[in-house]
Amino acid sequence: MFTGIIQEVGKIKSIIQKDNARILTVASVKLINEIKPGDSVSVNGACLTVVEKSNNSFKVEAVEETIKKTNLGKLKNEDPVNLELALKLGERIGGHLVTGHIDTTGKIKKIKKLTKSWLFEINFPKQFRRYIISTGSIAVDGISLTVAHIDDDTFTVSIIPYTWENTNFKFKKVGDEVNLEFDFFGKYIENFLKTLKVENYGKKDKILDRG
Repeated sequence: MFTGIIQEVGKIKSIIQKDNARILTVASVKLINEIKPGDSVSVNGACLTVVEKSNNSFKVEAVEETIKKTNLGKLKNEDPVNLELALKLGERIGGHLVTGHIDTTGKIKKIKKLTKSWLFEINFPKQFRRYIISTGSIAVDGISLTVAHIDDDTFTVSIIPYTWENTNFKFKKVGDEVNLEFDFFGKYIENFLKTLKVENYGKKDKILDRG
């Protein structure tokens, strides 16, 4: 579990294609001493397991399913990536609870520079519209952000100077793909209501049979 507060912007050092998976070597300065093999690390919002570590980098493996749902398959050497270590019990949650299980990717449609912030308009697949609400939380490339505006297939987030300077957003441009994770509470509620509806239909059928 993560919080969506990026702790370091790492850099892709090398990429090895292994069957349908990719071994990513990520250069790190701030977090490397806290990382050990077996740890979970959020890389652009995707929860990956550290398989190897050196003095200034670590390796993670992105399997086929992860590559399909994320932008990790499009990363190149020297690309900046957002990094966050797994949340420890008792720590403050500065953003919102983020699982690291990416739902889909979006594409940056527009970037607007304001006086002290930036507005990013992002396209997303329409089937995920029900999980996004105005002023609700969303994780974009692992960053906990608040939805400022929502349409049928786009949403807008505001990037403050601190987020701009401490994440990979300052390197983003129109057309770039970003990882999206929607608030998992909404997904749990949806699943609960669906299950409840099915159970109620079952009870109704039994009553009708008895009648």
